[in-house]
Amino acid sequence: MALFLVLGLPIGDPSLEARVITREEALSMSFPGATFESSIIFLTKEEEQEIAKQSGSPAPSAMVARYLARAGGKIVGRAYLDTHIVRTKKESLLVILDADGKVKRIETVAFLEPPEYIPPDRWYQQFQGQALDDGLRLGRDIHPVTGATLTARATTDAARRALATDQILLRREGRGKKP
Repeated sequence: MALFLVLGLPIGDPSLEARVITREEALSMSFPGATFESSIIFLTKEEEQEIAKQSGSPAPSAMVARYLARAGGKIVGRAYLDTHIVRTKKESLLVILDADGKVKRIETVAFLEPPEYIPPDRWYQQFQGQALDDGLRLGRDIHPVTGATLTARATTDAARRALATDQILLRREGRGKKP
């Protein structure tokens, strides 16, 4: 409930509460029993440009919030917080990736547009297993949603940015493929 007070959202709006969860809830649901390490990473100008080139949209910030999920001493997944403007107000999505760098799930952790612009939960399921390729585009593997077109576009862009960011950061750390 504190999230709604901080963001100035109406308290007790069941349509919004049902679809907006905390980062901690999203991470725990995605990787039960894992431990999480959060970090803020600063991108270089070159990395920002590469993310824009790979994803098709500019990174909203040079500062990236990343969460590593560990279980049994191994990294089992990563998550990236992407905050962007949908129409005129902000949305924050946690794009959660599996160990192979594919989308595991996307969760809304803040949404300042009217709640009716949040797509239904089942719409987000089509991102599961998606990689950064031409299929991950609205109108291709990702179907639009009536009444929330701008949110659908922003979500797809966020997924593409998170996947591109992940590839670039893994490469920086010596764990990723060279382009």
